[in-house]
Formats: sequence, C-alpha cells, structure tokens
Amino acid sequence: MKVYTSKSQEETIEIGKRYAADLSPGSVIGLKGNLGTGKTQFVKGIASYFHVSEIVNSPTFLIVNEYFADYGLFKGLKIFHFDLYRINNPEELTTIGFDEYINDKSSISLIEWSDIAEKYLNRHLKTVTFGYGENENERIIETE
Repeated sequence: MKVYTSKSQEETIEIGKRYAADLSPGSVIGLKGNLGTGKTQFVKGIASYFHVSEIVNSPTFLIVNEYFADYGLFKGLKIFHFDLYRINNPEELTTIGFDEYINDKSSISLIEWSDIAEKYLNRHLKTVTFGYGENENERIIETE
C-alpha cells in the first residue's frame, strides 16, 4: 500500500498519472471516499496518462462516461468511468450492462462508490481510498 498526501487538485491529478503507469487493459479500480475527496481529479490524471483528449467529468447523472486514448501505444484503449453515487439498488447495474463493462479485458474500469457494486466485482478489485487531510485542500490517497 502507498499513501500520498495531496495539497491541491493539480497534485491529485499528478498522483493519478503516476498510478496509471501500473494499469493495463482489464484493470478494475474501485475509488472509495466521501464527496469532494478527489476521486474525479484522480481519474483526470489517469485519463491524462493514457492521452485521453476528451474533457473528464464526473458521470454522476449518467452513471458511466466512456473515454478513448488518442495517442501512441494506448490509442483506442477504452476507459470506463463510473459514478455509482445515485444508484439506489445494485440491481440497477444490470440495466446498464455493468457486467459487460467490467469484464471487458480491452478496457480499464474506474468505479467511484464501488462498494455499491461489490456483488458484481467478484474478481480481484484494486482499491484507492480518498480522505480529507488536516488542512482545507489536503487529501490523503491510499492505493493498493
């Protein structure tokens, strides 16, 4: 486990970039933490590492955003960014084809509020946990 302290959104993005270097197609990452702890900023860093040119936003109302790497060795890599905050019942995940997304071995899945989908995450899930630090903009990020 690695523990990072971020003092800004920019630092959280940089931590996401470094973390992305160890990801490969088929990776499923659970992002746990309260609102405003930096989960989406971390995803922006991962997307940047993989040369995603689209704007990365939280898919809170859409449930999932799909991004594609645009450059070099990663060109065409799919990144699925889920935000399960608004899911009331895990059975709703069936409606969006959640199983198909997370079992796609040619993509990377990043799942905010992943504890809601534990029933579907029966294979190894790497987890990144986000928390508030002592200062206003400080965040503690723990990676497996």
